[in-house]
Amino acid sequence: MTQDPASQATGVDGQTRITSVRDLVAGLTSKDAFLVMVRGPELGRRITLNDDENVTIGRDPESTIALKHDSISRYHARIEPFEGGHRVVDNMSTNGTYRNQHQVHGSASLASGDYVQVGDTILKYLSGDNIEAAFHEEIYRLTIEDSLTQIANKRALNEFLDKEFARAKRYQRDLSVIMVDLDHFKRVNDSYGHLMGDFVLRELAKIIGSRIRKEEMFARYGGEEFCIVLPEMNRDKAKTFAETLRGLIAAHAFEFEGTSLKLTASLGVAELVSEMGRYEELVAAADDHLYRAKREGRNRVVA
Repeated sequence: MTQDPASQATGVDGQTRITSVRDLVAGLTSKDAFLVMVRGPELGRRITLNDDENVTIGRDPESTIALKHDSISRYHARIEPFEGGHRVVDNMSTNGTYRNQHQVHGSASLASGDYVQVGDTILKYLSGDNIEAAFHEEIYRLTIEDSLTQIANKRALNEFLDKEFARAKRYQRDLSVIMVDLDHFKRVNDSYGHLMGDFVLRELAKIIGSRIRKEEMFARYGGEEFCIVLPEMNRDKAKTFAETLRGLIAAHAFEFEGTSLKLTASLGVAELVSEMGRYEELVAAADDHLYRAKREGRNRVVA
């Protein structure tokens, strides 16, 4: 089960993790600015930014934010005071520093809400008069949203499935699930690096997300696997929808920093049947069909 960031405790390295939103926002003032780790080894960690000190990021253990990933340089980047606010500075790192998914060349000023990515770690910059409310919102968002793709996470998915499964069983309504998995995604990361892989996952989320209605649920299930929950839709209609998504993905050019890739996806479809007693069985059936699609050659839908 996904851990609720608002109830984390002290880590093995002695760093304070999230214990409660009340503890985290205690003492904040309108002059504060800080970074929140929204993806990385210390999810929810808050790093306060002072007016006269730099925050260093890198593999060096003395860094303010010390990260061990191989893609991160020893002295990768820093956040420093700049014109009454802050800016991010790339220290000529090997794999680059990114602000809002765009590579930083030299330095870039930060506005409240901006994202800074170093390797596979993402930090969100918050500042301004509404900083306490923004922090409350950010911590809540971490509990329900995938930080990379900004769609629902597995916790939100499970809550939605639990509710819709019970409703469909009670009123004998249709309910279908589609599992989506990119084909040969590991090759993307191995050949082009994790930044390209991250971009592909975000693009995939946009492609599918644009076709999801408000009464449906689209979530990142884990890694390169996604889940779509379709209330009031039977297997045949869900399969047709899955075929549409498969075609959209296969036709899309994933273009990132001069590299263009064509990728495919495999999809598994399942519908609620009377024998199912828990929503996990419905997801498992869709997952079984997904892996059958993989075994039968990929780039296909199995229902």
